[in-house]
Amino acid sequence: MKILESLRIALRALVANKMRAILTMLGIIIGVGAVITLLSVGEGVQTYITEQFQSIGSNLFFVIPGSMEGDLDKPAYLTLKDATAIADSALTPDVLRVAPILGGSGRVTVPGEEKSTEVHGVTAAYPEVRNWYPQVGTFLTEEEDQARSRVAVLGKIVADNLFPNDPAPIGEFVRINGVPFRVIGIMEERGGSNFGSEDDVIIVPLNTALTRLFPRRTTRGEPSLSIIYVQAINDERMEAAITEVSEVLRQRHRITPGDLDDFSIISQSDLIGTFEQITGVLTVFLGAIAGISLLVGGIGIMNIMLVSVTERTREIGLRKAVGARKQDILWQFLIEAMLLSTVGGAIGIGIGSLGATVVSFILREDGFRAVITMGSILLATLFSAAVGLFFGIYPAQRAASLNPIDALRYE
Repeated sequence: MKILESLRIALRALVANKMRAILTMLGIIIGVGAVITLLSVGEGVQTYITEQFQSIGSNLFFVIPGSMEGDLDKPAYLTLKDATAIADSALTPDVLRVAPILGGSGRVTVPGEEKSTEVHGVTAAYPEVRNWYPQVGTFLTEEEDQARSRVAVLGKIVADNLFPNDPAPIGEFVRINGVPFRVIGIMEERGGSNFGSEDDVIIVPLNTALTRLFPRRTTRGEPSLSIIYVQAINDERMEAAITEVSEVLRQRHRITPGDLDDFSIISQSDLIGTFEQITGVLTVFLGAIAGISLLVGGIGIMNIMLVSVTERTREIGLRKAVGARKQDILWQFLIEAMLLSTVGGAIGIGIGSLGATVVSFILREDGFRAVITMGSILLATLFSAAVGLFFGIYPAQRAASLNPIDALRYE
């Protein structure tokens, strides 16, 4: 019997029992749909995380106080002089810009409104390093930083909370920890990130923050910083820039060869790689959970095929009596099982794509979108076909092994 003839017979058998075939495929449909949806959500999470880190700025790495390799026996710090040394092109030729930051919590008040938020003291280089500019008004200047001016740029959330009826409160005054600041700009809306919303912040000149808000000093009396953003001249020179910055800080902090650094340098690629590993494991885990329903669907296929073999015992005996070979019967039932799984898989791909679209729609305001890849579709298709093949072999072999005389006698 030819393969096409076996296919025709299998289709005729499935059409004759439409409801049973649909219910049998339901397990495969749900399994494939769940696999496609969860894998697309996992891919979407990886894409979302990558976009969030890239939105921080391009060619960036971060210098923070303290070692990530072990405990130190002395206080760790970064100072304003460290940032100045890193910005020296003679010492770090592969560094394009440097943006030191002093961060802290602040209580911000205006008449009738009050809010707790993050306050960042920064320099004029901050917008270019972070690729983040004011939507309304202007950013602080180098002259305002040097003069310790009491000016502030508000994040979108802070501006909406403090001035709900004024979309451009330029010239208004806010008090940060009791100190009055004049609003000169509102930053573009950035939305949420992996560290919370970047819009919930107030930006002030670094020297103003050091003298009026957070007068932090090292044991030597030098102004200390929370973090230093460093922008390399391009992607290809990132590693060179990191090496240069590390050497400058080791010399400034008098770290002898063999001793641990009292600072840590983290690049965007390090952060993205770490989160991609985490989300990759979670995606595989979620896909494996969804795959369990495929196994359940496969067991359903085996069960129905065994029932089908029992119901069609006389038919099998008749086919063998008129010359059908063992392999013809085997192919007939194997193709029938694989049709159930592949058709169910195709429908499941459509259901999974719809599920991914629904997830993207629900989370559209956060900028999240599920990503359906050809890899996930191919994986689901091959897995569903493999389930049909695996769980169809036993019923097909059982049908092919029936004795024609016993089969004709079967009532």
